[in-house]
Amino acid sequence: MSLEKVDSNSMPQATELDVFLPPDGSNIKDNIHSGKYKVNVKPKDPEAAYVNHDGKDSFDPFRERKLDHPTTDCDTLTHLLKASLGTGILAMPDAFKNAGLTAGVIGTVLVAIICTHCAYILVKCAHELYYRTRVTAMSFADVGEVAFANGPPWARKFSKFARQTILVSLFLTYFGTCSVYTVIVGNNFQQVIEHHTQISLDQRVYIAALLLPLILLGWVPNLKYLAPVSMIANLFMAVGLGITIYYLVQDIPDASTLPQFNASLNTIPQFFSIVIFAMEAIGVVMPLENNMKSPRHFLGLGGVLNQGMAGVTLIYILLGFLGYLKYGDKTEGSITLNLPLDEIPAQSVKILIALAVYCTYGLQFYVCLEIGWNGIKNTFTKRPVVSEYAMRTFLVILTIVLAVAVPTISPFISLIGALCFSILGLIVPAFIEVITFWDHGLGHYRWRLWKNVLVSIFGLMALVFGSYTSIKEIAKLYTDTPKS
Repeated sequence: MSLEKVDSNSMPQATELDVFLPPDGSNIKDNIHSGKYKVNVKPKDPEAAYVNHDGKDSFDPFRERKLDHPTTDCDTLTHLLKASLGTGILAMPDAFKNAGLTAGVIGTVLVAIICTHCAYILVKCAHELYYRTRVTAMSFADVGEVAFANGPPWARKFSKFARQTILVSLFLTYFGTCSVYTVIVGNNFQQVIEHHTQISLDQRVYIAALLLPLILLGWVPNLKYLAPVSMIANLFMAVGLGITIYYLVQDIPDASTLPQFNASLNTIPQFFSIVIFAMEAIGVVMPLENNMKSPRHFLGLGGVLNQGMAGVTLIYILLGFLGYLKYGDKTEGSITLNLPLDEIPAQSVKILIALAVYCTYGLQFYVCLEIGWNGIKNTFTKRPVVSEYAMRTFLVILTIVLAVAVPTISPFISLIGALCFSILGLIVPAFIEVITFWDHGLGHYRWRLWKNVLVSIFGLMALVFGSYTSIKEIAKLYTDTPKS
């Protein structure tokens, strides 16, 4: 990738929110956040296309990277945990219900290994491309485009397509997640309100009632103004999960009373889709690496990525196992919906989680906005502010419309996990690694190629079967005859 030279070589500090839920970040130009850049097929120095990364080269991207306030390994680990431990954790007991206790543990570990490996190879390919192209930082979309632009001749024409695929997938992923959030918020408020008022309304009414508050949240002009909202969301989520776990460990039934292997052709795709949705944090991997003081520490057997994902996996297994063990076949799409309605602490959990998810909506929405607005802003140059806020409003309305159309948590989460995260988090990194190391580095018997073929097959199976079963479950909302 060839970039024009600028005088300065310092990247401005990324705020916590920039790291936690960053926009695309594709406006880095020689480490300066600016406008556009140009990707060339040839690297800056053809002799440096294939280098030994032993620190002896004249160019070291990690020494050249200048950060005003780089993040330490501990900071990066904290950001990774916060990004990974999202609202998907609330659906883990439902995932276990679709697999069984033992199968749920094994399946969660399997998904964690695959997802972590795909994040690992994405960063590894980025490090390889730093040396080849003489740049020091790339976003996810950059890595995809540059890998193809500097890949074998037959792949270079697909570089722009690779970039657009990543951006569209990111947009759809975060947009779908915003819609899921509105369903979670609406359902939690519905339970508490109906318990106290004895007034029964359709859950779609509660979702639609969120339109004005979400529009106001979507109108927040800048990501930095969401910093207090992020702190509140973290506090509410931590307290809510703490109280939830307290309820789960009360009067735990014997594990032998529940099926250990409950998977079937109808339920196993649901399980994998939910776990993929919960586990994936591929969108924040490159921004986290880009802001590290020691980027090489992100990788490695004991690196930040493996440490963080190991911790996330253990927490997900714990909550999934305890939640399903406690409530069995009555487990809801969000475990908070299972908590007793007649107890004040349980009611507070539902409210805290609903408020935390509402606050987090603003962070997820900002990513959609950045990608969408960057794609159309050149069309609306006369009144850009009015056009931007019109787009903000329109996107919020669309998330509400989608949530009203699909007001059920479990199939909705499964659909987002199968349709979006399988492409973005599994298939795309596999393709990037193959293209990056196509002319060299595929290993003996091209083992990297065959390994990524297997990963892609797993991703395609999650995509096809997970989407099919999720859509079939969603269709039941409109085809099943209500009981009288």
